[in-house]
Amino acid sequence: MTYLNLVNNVLRRLREDQVTTVYANTYSTMVGDFINDAKGIIETAWDWSHLRKTIDISTIDGIHTYSLLGTQDYGKILTIMNDTANMPMEYRPQSWVDEKYVLGAAAEGIPTFYTYNGVDNAGDSQIDLYPRPNDTYVIKAKMVIRNAPLAVDADKLFIPSQPVIHLALALASRERGETGGTSTPEYFALADKYLSDAIAMDAQKHPDETIWYTP
Repeated sequence: MTYLNLVNNVLRRLREDQVTTVYANTYSTMVGDFINDAKGIIETAWDWSHLRKTIDISTIDGIHTYSLLGTQDYGKILTIMNDTANMPMEYRPQSWVDEKYVLGAAAEGIPTFYTYNGVDNAGDSQIDLYPRPNDTYVIKAKMVIRNAPLAVDADKLFIPSQPVIHLALALASRERGETGGTSTPEYFALADKYLSDAIAMDAQKHPDETIWYTP
């Protein structure tokens, strides 16, 4: 569903005229802001299948810091695999990796561990690998990458639309003060119902992620 479709879905429920562009007037622009507010909340509520992607990194001999291209710091790593060495990589705290590189002669070899290391000049997240690669290795990072805020009419929403529409409607209702029928708390309750149902539907694809294990 596009940004414009989402805005018009909310406007209709508010008994407002539909628009041909999100920025047609002050009110539709504000509804667009509520859409993005709702989108941000819904995107972070669950690791949606719709947002899961694999980022490939090809290491260079002697270089240990790499950018996760296209993530723009919206990403969350689920797993990292050293595809060349056929092995999963393990997370280590930044302090642990820093000690290896700063306090002594860092080992070189097959990258086995990783940690986050800020963002690059383009705004993409970076990771450090350890040991320092001694050859070319293909590293595959399975990630959840949230999308940038919707900006133009044709921008698409990739997560389920109903929770976003109804949460934006609840936010708009709270700002307006009344909608002539449904109360604001009812709108928020309805948005929560749509969200919980959407998560339940998506979670069945990843049942292992909803089970807590005690060590």
